[in-house]
Amino acid sequence: MTTIPQQRRTLTTTTGAAYSRIWGVGGYRPERVVTNEEICEHIDSSDQWIRERSGIITRRFAAADETVVDMAAAAAHEALRSAGLTASQISTVIVATVTHPYQTPGAAPIVAERIGATSAVAFDISAACAGYCHGIALANDMVRGGSATFVLVIGVEKLSDFTDKTDRGSAFIFGDGAGASIVGPSDVPGIGPTVWGSDGSKWKTISQRHSWIDVRDGDVDWPAITMEGPEVFRWAVWAMAPIAQAALDQAGIKAEDLDAFIPHQANMRIIDSLVKKLKLPDHVAVARDIAETGNTSAASIPLATQRMLDSGEAPHGGLALQIGFGAGLVYAAQVVVLP
Repeated sequence: MTTIPQQRRTLTTTTGAAYSRIWGVGGYRPERVVTNEEICEHIDSSDQWIRERSGIITRRFAAADETVVDMAAAAAHEALRSAGLTASQISTVIVATVTHPYQTPGAAPIVAERIGATSAVAFDISAACAGYCHGIALANDMVRGGSATFVLVIGVEKLSDFTDKTDRGSAFIFGDGAGASIVGPSDVPGIGPTVWGSDGSKWKTISQRHSWIDVRDGDVDWPAITMEGPEVFRWAVWAMAPIAQAALDQAGIKAEDLDAFIPHQANMRIIDSLVKKLKLPDHVAVARDIAETGNTSAASIPLATQRMLDSGEAPHGGLALQIGFGAGLVYAAQVVVLP
């Protein structure tokens, strides 16, 4: 029989910063611009229909030899410059992606080595379009818990590799790109509580057409990502507005206190519906990067953030509500102070 000693040493633990904030944001958009007309060469649709249905005018596709790692590293360098940090100061690299084409190794360790953060903890997370917000939540907890000092969070996708160009329901939606941010210590709160969760009962609404086992063992098509558009639209509009409101409430913020609203760039009509349901005042800048970038899944929020800051549409140091939602179905939202 094992007995517990009457006296035993108490474990020590780490403590981190009182608060955290986003220090810098960076992005990478591939050179190739793909118009709706080009998309319509493979589907029975039109530029007008795509614009009315999604708000998308153009999107970017990566070059054939351009990888998720390439794009992630480019965005990371931009984020480092924005934050005024060097790669050696990064203690953790988190890459949110669903399009890195290898089960193993993950993209993050390769990205860390590529940018010079050679001793950083590095791992991938798979939360689709909510991946970036999941990464921000993890980074916030790591900095405040003391397991990291500066965390590089990257959302990156090469969705053109996993899109069926003949699928009328999804071929026009997706694009490629990478966005990154760096989370570090702060003397004042810079990242509010994250409201997140999942609904696995709806997993089929956005999913890979076949598993890799099906590809290996069966005569099946390439496992492209498919979407049940109408059901996803209803879920996003009706279920995500309360999540966004809960993120405001938990941060102690009202809609009129916001400077920017940066939702996942899934569909312009979804964005407009969320703005209406949240009753956002006219002074709140709303991200509409989808018009020129398409839906880049995990990359969409940081890419939209970078565009808004660079253009002056959103103020540095302003308050922004960001929310990601997608395949899983999964979601996450938080209020952040813009770098």
